[in-house]
Amino acid sequence: MIQPGATFKDNLAQLPSIAGVARIDLLDPAGAVVASIENQPGKQGSLAVYHYLAGAFGALDAAAADIGLALFAEHVPDARDRPGAHPNVDRLLAIVAGGDPLTIRPLTIRPLTIRVVVADQ
Repeated sequence: MIQPGATFKDNLAQLPSIAGVARIDLLDPAGAVVASIENQPGKQGSLAVYHYLAGAFGALDAAAADIGLALFAEHVPDARDRPGAHPNVDRLLAIVAGGDPLTIRPLTIRPLTIRVVVADQ
C-alpha cells in the first residue's frame, strides 16, 4: 500500500499506470452502474485513484474511501467547501459518512488486431 503524501500531484506519481484502462464503472449493491470515470483529460487523476483502490481493496468501502480521500489531498477541503465541484471526491466523502459501498469495475482497452490480406497479382 502506498503512503499518501501532502499533494495530489505527488500521490499520482506513486499510483500504477492507467494505460490500458478505458474507464471504471462504479456499481451499487444491486449491481447498477451509478457512475463511470472515463480515461480522458481532466478525469485521469480520478481514474488513477479509483483504479488503485480497486486493486488494493477490491471494493469501495469506508476504508478504501478514506485512503482515496488521503490521495486526493488538497482537493478534499475544496470539495467540502464546494459540493459538486469534485464529484469523485464527493462520492468518497459520502461513503466515509456511511453511504453504501460500491463495486469498482475497471474496463480495459482491447488491443486492435489488424489482418492484412495481399492478393496475388
